Amino acid sequence: MSDNAPITQDVLTIPRKLPDGPINLIGLTRDSLRAALIAAGTPEKQSKMRTGQIWQWLYQKGVRSFDAMTNLSKPYRAELAQHFMIELPELVTKQVSEDGTRKYLVRIAGGHEVEVVYIPEENRGTLCISSQVGCTLTCSFCHTGTQKLVRNLTPGEIIGQVMLARDDLDEWPEAGQNPADKPRLLSNIVLMGMGEPLYNFEGVRDAMKIAMDPEGIQLSRRRITLSTSGVVPEIARTATEIGCLLAVSFHATTDEVRDKLVPINKRWPIADLLDALRAYPKASNSERITFEYVMLKGVNDSDDDARRLVKLIKGIPAKINLIPFNEWPGAPYERSDWKRIKSFADIVHDAGYASPIRKPRGEDIMAACGQLKSDTERARKSRKEIAAEAGL
Repeated sequence: MSDNAPITQDVLTIPRKLPDGPINLIGLTRDSLRAALIAAGTPEKQSKMRTGQIWQWLYQKGVRSFDAMTNLSKPYRAELAQHFMIELPELVTKQVSEDGTRKYLVRIAGGHEVEVVYIPEENRGTLCISSQVGCTLTCSFCHTGTQKLVRNLTPGEIIGQVMLARDDLDEWPEAGQNPADKPRLLSNIVLMGMGEPLYNFEGVRDAMKIAMDPEGIQLSRRRITLSTSGVVPEIARTATEIGCLLAVSFHATTDEVRDKLVPINKRWPIADLLDALRAYPKASNSERITFEYVMLKGVNDSDDDARRLVKLIKGIPAKINLIPFNEWPGAPYERSDWKRIKSFADIVHDAGYASPIRKPRGEDIMAACGQLKSDTERARKSRKEIAAEAGL
């Protein structure tokens, strides 16, 4: 790929005039929503107020009908219904794990499907959402990486995953209820589902601005974590334009091994990635960068790997999430033995870094980290084919 090639594509633009057919309001930024209202005939002097009213109905109260927007006049509601619609992705199936993890199969425009996972924990609930159908990175340990990239998700398809989960959790306030009085079951978002978020930067950014809006879903930026495999040119942008926490899918301590596990390393090797992370504007002791490290038996789990890791990240406010490999059909790797993982964690911890070992969740429904892959794109590859692609 040329160094001048675009990193992302703009997946949503607002036309100067309305197209034929209704526009879906879900996923429009505030500015885009206001522009669309003006184009549909809302007086410009009223547009800011109308934008705020509609915004609160959509994202604070979860309303799906213009008729329910009772602080708008009936004629204006009818006018909105002529030009706009309120449409979420379709929930196809829900599976619930023995540990309470929920996996949703969600269908978007074009009949494509993505997977979304809700992980309940004590005093919090984390939603793992997808940013692309499939993935272009072909990470050899990741089930999603065996699915070809189909397309980026739009902001509406990304924030729609959050809204569908809130539907299922019955988290929207009742009519007349203060949203602050409704128990919060979905408290955190992680962009760790299908796709590389920084290859869909604009879509992810606009969706997360909706999630963080104080008059909408109201999640703090520090309750949103974006995980990247290392799209170096977009890392600083993440801090300035989104402001969320950052995680890095790291997984190896030499370029030779990382080239096989995370092929994007061939374009932006470890040294370049670490330089970008050291310069990350929001990195601090209170907002540490998370290094995700999947533990693969005999591949990246030695004591020497642990010592190299702490040496590599020296000077970066960081914590290390150790992830026992979650196997999937045809996977060319095995999970590291528990004693090996514990030894690795002890070396990292003794060097002064938090090194929690992530407990696998939802394995019985293929909802664990690295296992997501949509049913419609689930053409199985043999273990031999996957290993050959990984250069093993």
